[in-house]
Amino acid sequence: MKRLPLLLSIVAITPPSIAHADDCAHATTQAAMTLCADQAYRNADAEMNVVYRQVLGRLKGDKDGTQLLVTAQRRWLAFRDAECARSTSASAQGSIHSMLLSQCRADLTRKRIGELEAYRQCQQGDLSCQVLGP
Repeated sequence: MKRLPLLLSIVAITPPSIAHADDCAHATTQAAMTLCADQAYRNADAEMNVVYRQVLGRLKGDKDGTQLLVTAQRRWLAFRDAECARSTSASAQGSIHSMLLSQCRADLTRKRIGELEAYRQCQQGDLSCQVLGP
């Protein structure tokens, strides 16, 4: 929560052109790179939530399967955040830390999207499938 005011101040002082994804490839200041990394994480998180809801939809009517997925997702989110805190701890006092944290979260979130996509695309009758449903 302490980083939210910092991020908001970065947004406030960052030129509007940096806010667009196309400009992230050309970001040269730490503030711009941090903003871009945060946006990449937010985009990945939004995509993951869409796929997660689709997987939940496949489990409609399967109370146990739904609860198992909800529990797994909550624990995965806790794992992601703990793992990224651990893996970026060396930079905790530096100006690069927020960017590295966002990059880590985005990377792990994209991996989770792949896992959820596999659940979403399971075919009925595939006993190795972790999500059975319509």
